[in-house]
Order: sequence, then structure tokens, then C-alpha cells
Amino acid sequence: MNTTTPTFRYAAVTFDCADPAELARFYGDILGLPVVFSTDHFVLLGQEGAAGLGFNRLTDYRRPTWPDPTQEKQAHIEVGVDDLDAAEAHLLAMGATKPEQQPDPDRWRVLLDPAGHPFCISTLA
Repeated sequence: MNTTTPTFRYAAVTFDCADPAELARFYGDILGLPVVFSTDHFVLLGQEGAAGLGFNRLTDYRRPTWPDPTQEKQAHIEVGVDDLDAAEAHLLAMGATKPEQQPDPDRWRVLLDPAGHPFCISTLA
């Protein structure tokens, strides 16, 4: 009987989307991460030897409708910033959008990436 526990490492979080290259550009610019692997259907951002962020083409991709639960958000990431207002303005100029509903705008802001995934910016992270 083998009692050795296998080793597990966090490797990446992958978001489904219609255009992996477009979404990788958006997050790569925000987080300063280079592309480490790319095909027509998948792009992985990261640094060699570190966890990454992946983007997978889904032919029948449906944008999340947050905060409307019709099409749930599926997943989201939290991004730490020094200045909420400056970060929000920069991200909106890069193609993010800001939904009307903001649960606690003095502490964090919910934005939507170009594929509709919600993500949060906060000075707490």
C-alpha cells in the first residue's frame, strides 16, 4: 500500500471567454504579466515557475450578467491597488466597464473585464 501523499501545486486559474488573446492583453497589461504559452484557443499569462492566469476560448461563451443572476459570474479575481479612483479610471480607459451596482464602493469597486467577468479592485488587497 502506497502511503506517500502526492504533491500538489497551484498552477493557474483559467477564464472561459470568446477571445482569449483579447482578454489576455487586458489582464497582462493590468498585472504586468507576459504570455508564457499561446494557441488560437488558449493563452496563459505568468512568470516561469509561478502560478498563472489562463484564458480559454469557448465557442458558446455567454457573458456573465452580474449582478443579475441570469448568467452567474462563474469566477472573479481581486486586484490590489493603491488608489481606487485612479485605478478605476485607468481600467475603464483600458476597456473595463463599471456596473451600476457597487456593494461597497468606498472599500472596493466591481468592474467587468472585456468578456464580462466581474473583477474587484481594492486597497485592502
